[in-house]
Amino acid sequence: MSGHSRWSQIKRKKGKTDVQRGKLFSKILREITVAARNGGGDPKANMRLKAAMESAKEANMPQENMKRAIQKGTGELPGESYEEVAYEGYAPGGVAVLVQVLTDNRNRTGPEIRHVFEKHGGNMGSSGAVAWMFERKGIIQVDAGKIGEDDLLAKALDAGASDMRQIEKAFEITTTPAEMDTVLDAMRRAGVPVLEGQVSFVPQSMVRVEGKDATAVVRLIEALEELDDVQSVYANYDIPDEVLEAISAA
Repeated sequence: MSGHSRWSQIKRKKGKTDVQRGKLFSKILREITVAARNGGGDPKANMRLKAAMESAKEANMPQENMKRAIQKGTGELPGESYEEVAYEGYAPGGVAVLVQVLTDNRNRTGPEIRHVFEKHGGNMGSSGAVAWMFERKGIIQVDAGKIGEDDLLAKALDAGASDMRQIEKAFEITTTPAEMDTVLDAMRRAGVPVLEGQVSFVPQSMVRVEGKDATAVVRLIEALEELDDVQSVYANYDIPDEVLEAISAA
């Protein structure tokens, strides 16, 4: 499991997936709006919109909020025009960091992200600096305590998954980005206890960090995720679980 996925799992367990519910809503609504703008307002024909709406439902977002966000994306209602931008850089210890942003003002967002990198001992790089280290994949996490490995593996392979492994109390199913939605739907129809499903950027290699560097890396990731314009942060750090738990508890 990538460092980002493991840290997200720890935060979710401790109730720190997002600092504020309102901030989580804001990020999801931006994603819904952009997804509708790029692929239309019908989630059945727009995989990205469908995934965003699933996230909204998991966050208990009111249906009316989702509807307005879609209408802003399709132009039925006035709204902000968001631009998709990726920022890249390095955290302490040589950890590669990829930041996905939806912004209505990149002249504001770029300096904010650069400031966070520098404040936490990292540095922002140019376009293409680290993106080549990551590969887009569909990642589906399943509660390992509620289904057997052999049973799940059979269901996953039949649905078109490319790989599966167990990480502590979760199974992680890997798919191609194009197949993720199909596999996820098949898992849910089969009654599989899905924890999360999304298309992510998965690092092709990991960088081991410990001690002060480990703390600095996690604090940098957290600070980036706090920014309103930031949708997702991916990094290739490998930090021991006990160290992540200690950082989270601090």
